[in-house]
Amino acid sequence: MLIVAPFCGTNPLLAQWVQTSGTSGTIVYAIAVSGTNLFAGINGGGVFLSTDNGTSWTVVNSGLTETGVFALTGSGTNLFAGTFGSGVFHSTNSGTNWTAVNSGLTNNGVNALALVGTNLFAGTRYGGVFLSADSGKSWTPVDSGLTNLLIFSFGVSGTNLFAGTAAGIFRTTNNGTTWTAIDSGLTNQSVHCFVVGGTSLYAGTSGGVFRTTNNGTSWTADNSGLTNTTVNSLAASGTNIVAGTGGGVFLSTNNGTSWTAINSGLTNTVVYSLAFSGTNLFAGNSSGAVWRRPMSEIFTAVADRQNDIPAHSELHQNYPNPFNPSTRIDFATPERGLVSLRVFDVLGKEIATLANGQFEAGFHRITFDASRLSSGIYFYRLSAGESVLIKKLVLLK
Repeated sequence: MLIVAPFCGTNPLLAQWVQTSGTSGTIVYAIAVSGTNLFAGINGGGVFLSTDNGTSWTVVNSGLTETGVFALTGSGTNLFAGTFGSGVFHSTNSGTNWTAVNSGLTNNGVNALALVGTNLFAGTRYGGVFLSADSGKSWTPVDSGLTNLLIFSFGVSGTNLFAGTAAGIFRTTNNGTTWTAIDSGLTNQSVHCFVVGGTSLYAGTSGGVFRTTNNGTSWTADNSGLTNTTVNSLAASGTNIVAGTGGGVFLSTNNGTSWTAINSGLTNTVVYSLAFSGTNLFAGNSSGAVWRRPMSEIFTAVADRQNDIPAHSELHQNYPNPFNPSTRIDFATPERGLVSLRVFDVLGKEIATLANGQFEAGFHRITFDASRLSSGIYFYRLSAGESVLIKKLVLLK
């Protein structure tokens, strides 16, 4: 496993996440924005509403007979909630009252919801996809071509609807009448989330982030710097992409080319939901709490880190050392150019190539997974421009 990231250098992030108050439950599976209203769907807590940008929350569960809320979507004052085992609920007054809308929905475990125009789609647990053209009053299964019926997520890009399943990504261009598998380049098939950023569509999986620029015809892994690749949620503000993972929140300001951790102050880093609202980024985690952080502070701090250029090439001692089975290696280059980072055994035989390509000037981090190697002493060598630097590392199993 290879991960490359901008290194922290000496400029720590000064801005921090702040926990908002008033929510309860366990996992915050969904955060939705409708105008100036912010909604949180929480397992064991139901739906919460904030009208003051997350400063305070009010539970809005009247008529909601199940509090295991896994999905939220809406438009204006219309809001739909997907639950763990009681199907879909509809509110026409921003969550003040809810009504079950499940006629024709033969599977009531709803993991995902999506609006495409006036059509509402529900992705279910082992029951496939259902379509409603009348705000949930009636549902019809739309599964033709869908070879896996465990639906985790939906993504909408123009008239295209994407379904993330336990066995890859499927796309429909005709409102679910037919589905086509689109997995070229997708090396992990468990697809948890989607987001559109700029001209690209991103998919978050159990194996990191993948990006497509051709509506899913082909996918490319974009995981440099993503030190936890269990991606539960994605959000976008313009070309800025944020990933919520099992190890915190990561930001990419360059279309997924590289990621930077933005976890300062976040005491629970298992993040399941993200949303941009107003001038803030919100994150929901596995403690039932919603966290808030100003976007301006995030972008400024990350830009400062990425703009910190060293005077000469540097190769840092790996950490931890000794290690088992993975360790991180930090290095720096003063200018853009060809960089190689390779690992050798004590006999001088090359046993791993960790980097070999063009790198921007600045600090970078690589995680070396040596789970397939035997215990022993190894050497890693950085070649950057005219510089060749070597250090020793010890694998101790």
